[in-house]
Amino acid sequence: MERVTHDGRATAYRRFDRGGEGPTVCFVHGSGGTKDVWKSQARLADRYPGVAVDLSGHGDSDDVGTAAGPETLDAYADDVVAVMEATDATALCGNSLGGAVALRIALDRDLGLDGLVLAGTGAKLGVADPLRDALANDFERAVSLLHAPGRLFHDAPAEYVDLSEAAMRACGREVTERDFLTCHAFDVRDRLDGIGVPTLAVVGEHDELTPPAYHEYLADNVPRAEWTTVPDAAHLAMIERPAAFNDALSGFLDSL
Repeated sequence: MERVTHDGRATAYRRFDRGGEGPTVCFVHGSGGTKDVWKSQARLADRYPGVAVDLSGHGDSDDVGTAAGPETLDAYADDVVAVMEATDATALCGNSLGGAVALRIALDRDLGLDGLVLAGTGAKLGVADPLRDALANDFERAVSLLHAPGRLFHDAPAEYVDLSEAAMRACGREVTERDFLTCHAFDVRDRLDGIGVPTLAVVGEHDELTPPAYHEYLADNVPRAEWTTVPDAAHLAMIERPAAFNDALSGFLDSL
């Protein structure tokens, strides 16, 4: 694990590099997650080096005292930009909340991106009332709701679900609720034509949180975008079906 200090806080990240000569990819996790969701993408490091970030308040990163919504989204974007600048990353891959962060960076930051991967995310990320209520009042119920079939996972081994639940509990209610409320406030549907880099939208075919239609919409409205599905997976396709996810990711990176 490495850390970069910026804006008065330290952001942790893990580097995957086995001599790959392709662009370095920065991976950004979703709500209530950590950099560990990207462990299987380390398999690509002999072709494409990678760095996986812990957003503020997650995993090994310092927290930030921001309100849910645009303020937190900007703070998370600062985390990712700091890591990308420290590691010379030029491609960006974000899942869910991480996709919102990636879109904010592509639209509002001058990084010279080579490519953008939007995985299990959308241009608008409204959160259903039952989940927001559970996050505010019954965190264990929220964890259970998110790990029901078709949400984070489709048909993953029980140990995957157990590890995911434990990671969300470690992240804690306050940060996880902040993440989802930040997603709920996110909407860049009227700005997608401002994204000028090649973009891949990739989604698990059974994802009920950010369904395939969200990704078709991204492909239709981002000028240089395409979309694809990962069979037999839901929201965390990079964990549930890593080989298929990595095939889609590496195919896109090859095209750059």
